[in-house]
Amino acid sequence: MSFSFFKPSRPKTPQEVTKAIKDSLMALDIKTISEVKSHEKAMEEVEKNFVTMRCMLSGDGEVGPDVDQVLQLTLEISKEDVLSLLVHELPSLGWEARKDLVHCWSILLKQQVDSRYCCVEYIENHMELLDFLVACYDHKEIALHCGNMLRECIKFPTLAKYMLNSASFVLFFKYVELPTFDVASDSFSTFKDLLTKHGTVVSEYLTAHYDEFFDMYEKLLTSSNYVTRRQSLKLLSDFILEPANSNIMKRYVLEVRYLKVMMTLLRDSSRNIQISAFHIFKVFVANPNKPKEIKIILAKNHEKLVDLLQNLSVKGGEDEEFEEEKELIIKEIERVARLHNLKR
Repeated sequence: MSFSFFKPSRPKTPQEVTKAIKDSLMALDIKTISEVKSHEKAMEEVEKNFVTMRCMLSGDGEVGPDVDQVLQLTLEISKEDVLSLLVHELPSLGWEARKDLVHCWSILLKQQVDSRYCCVEYIENHMELLDFLVACYDHKEIALHCGNMLRECIKFPTLAKYMLNSASFVLFFKYVELPTFDVASDSFSTFKDLLTKHGTVVSEYLTAHYDEFFDMYEKLLTSSNYVTRRQSLKLLSDFILEPANSNIMKRYVLEVRYLKVMMTLLRDSSRNIQISAFHIFKVFVANPNKPKEIKIILAKNHEKLVDLLQNLSVKGGEDEEFEEEKELIIKEIERVARLHNLKR
């Protein structure tokens, strides 16, 4: 008697897995109500195929992945335009399928086939996929999945550069203030990665788009939302004080409007915001090439500034470096004020 029907089915090859994923994703495109049942079946197929893809890429929990199969699957997925389908059909997927997709996306982008990141190269030739993923922040049910996928892309300089220079980048200034906290927080994480992961790329972008960028950024720093003010101020310190952005910083601290923003933030009701504002304000004051307009403002407001700074401390005054910096800044403000008064 034959018991062959108990034998497990032959494992699929990377080529077969790729074809199965592609076919099932293409079947998700419903055109009429009568196709709802076939759509449900296609969704089940997608979920099953995603589980197969995940196991092939990362193992089944007991046995690790076969390196050759991982590389072959990566090559097939990039060659057969499956990456494009994965992105565009994301809104149609169920929660489990989206979770599997995000997991697989991270692995696929990292794979090198013959020293080439073939999935990254595919995206480089289809940059509109990045714009699509950014716009997905408008749809809260898929926003966090898209955010994870975008941050994986940002790890690669060419993709980060495109995102910074694309028309969709300005959408982040809206997304970080969305009323849904999880989505706003996730979009800020992506925004932060764009501005901190690749110093040279960011410096080139800020140099080319200085006025446009800082006009929009000022609105975040002066937002009525406490979280937005605090996060954007901390992020400003993170990227503008980077050595790669030294020329940007030198330009920024010459501008009266931004000095006024920092002076306003020094008076914020939040001590955390005051401390963060101080670390940028001090650069305005310490700048040896302060413009006349900056000196005038410091001189006219020196009493209020000195009083404010003297009452500003961290951890109950335990941070010696902060206290030393503060004293130096106070002395410089007083020196500027004395010189200003002598010239009057």
